[in-house]
Amino acid sequence: MKVLVAIDKSPESQIALRYVCHLVEHFDATVDALHVKQDVTQLVLEDFDVPFLKKEDIAEKVEKETKEVEENIIESCQVCLAGKVPCEPKIVVGEPAEEILRVAREGNYDLIVLGSHGHSALAGFLLGTIHTKILHYARRPILIARSYRTIQKVLVAYRGTKCDQAALHFIAPLLARKKPQITVLHVQETELGESKEFAEACLLYSDNVLKSFDHAPIMKHAEGDFVRETLNEILANDYDLLVLGAYGHQRSKIFKVISDEALTLVSRTTTPVLVYRNKDEKTE
Repeated sequence: MKVLVAIDKSPESQIALRYVCHLVEHFDATVDALHVKQDVTQLVLEDFDVPFLKKEDIAEKVEKETKEVEENIIESCQVCLAGKVPCEPKIVVGEPAEEILRVAREGNYDLIVLGSHGHSALAGFLLGTIHTKILHYARRPILIARSYRTIQKVLVAYRGTKCDQAALHFIAPLLARKKPQITVLHVQETELGESKEFAEACLLYSDNVLKSFDHAPIMKHAEGDFVRETLNEILANDYDLLVLGAYGHQRSKIFKVISDEALTLVSRTTTPVLVYRNKDEKTE
């Protein structure tokens, strides 16, 4: 597995690097920590109205920041190296979201990892433009880490879509050696006409997949609104990771856009979230 972690000067991105190093510890994985260096020419154009601003001053500031970030990456990579996971820094220049997407695509990475940037107990995570763009356009799983914690309890919000099925097959081997307690929650959306038989089939499928990797999952069933019931479950239990597919039942097959439900869950919880997308999916 190839993992790409986006790193900037914020402590949250360093937390993300440490979190994913713990996640893939003892798994066959390599981690690259990517820092997108600001384009000095573009910064000068954006700040042309600032008095006495010199290109040389901006360039010096950018270089200093880049060096500090690289030093922090090397320090944080020690967590990966302690778990026998190779970890290397990468530096590119450009617009952050575009460069992260480009490097992930060209490098054929299996997972993109982002740190959070501010949250509150009431509003949850505040989605920035970079996070939103990557969530919409990355054709691979995206992990948004909020804290560095041991992964002991995992919640899978399972709707029964093909994307959800693939998410199970993605995390089951990844977590096989850690053996966290995995809970699968299926919310039967009765207002949308979902039957009890379909709900039971979803839980049975999840149970079989996870047990095939020697997990001992807990199956939970609820009725009502998918987002509301999932948030209730998160509030009632201190999970270390939330896993869900990017698409709902109503999502277009032509435009592979992340569902409103997935975006809402990402923005309304402070729990680390893995939003699964198949990196081999094709748009028509």
